[in-house]
Amino acid sequence: MEENNNENASSLMAKRFRGFLPVIIDVETGGFNAATDALLEIAAVTVRMDEHGVLLRDQTYDFHVEPFPGANIEQTALDFTGINLECEDRQSVPEQIAISEIFQAIRKAVKSDGCNRAVLVGHNAHFDLNFLNAAAARCEVKRNPFHPFSCMDTASLSGLAYGHTVLAVACKLAGLEFSNRDAHSAAYDAEKTADLFCMIVNRWKDLGGWPLQGVEPSEP
Repeated sequence: MEENNNENASSLMAKRFRGFLPVIIDVETGGFNAATDALLEIAAVTVRMDEHGVLLRDQTYDFHVEPFPGANIEQTALDFTGINLECEDRQSVPEQIAISEIFQAIRKAVKSDGCNRAVLVGHNAHFDLNFLNAAAARCEVKRNPFHPFSCMDTASLSGLAYGHTVLAVACKLAGLEFSNRDAHSAAYDAEKTADLFCMIVNRWKDLGGWPLQGVEPSEP
């Protein structure tokens, strides 16, 4: 019975976003220019769907990243994120390892859910997508699972759903806890973005915006 439920959920996920698997990405960087500025942290959060079509946060993959050779790092960016590159506990890895391991996990999730490709979900998503693509190009990583230019932006979605585009405020308006102390960590921001995305998608379904036959509404 459980196996049938898992197969049904995978089928629903594949149908929900036109064969795309939403994957939430957040990056912390050394500036705003994806071509020249360092990628310092990256997190990817997968989502899953239950047999009723309810979207839920699933696995988190995150890395502290060593700046690539010659990377620009603005002090104002470090002040904003609170990243200390000299911290002995940072345990950073080269871009090659971070990108390769995240892509491998995402390819596995795409296949498991019967989808064709991943689509990046982010808060101001094109910023994250540009840095992800730039890092993949530098590392010459093959088989990028993400669509090269399409993405889903929770800043736009939360502006529609809650009337605000700032992540911390949108989460609070949605009834989600948000710690300003923990913010600007890639893993924390990605997980909060994932929770916000799931809440908006599920609420839209409950309002009748995704009327699949045989799918029962989620609990309020």
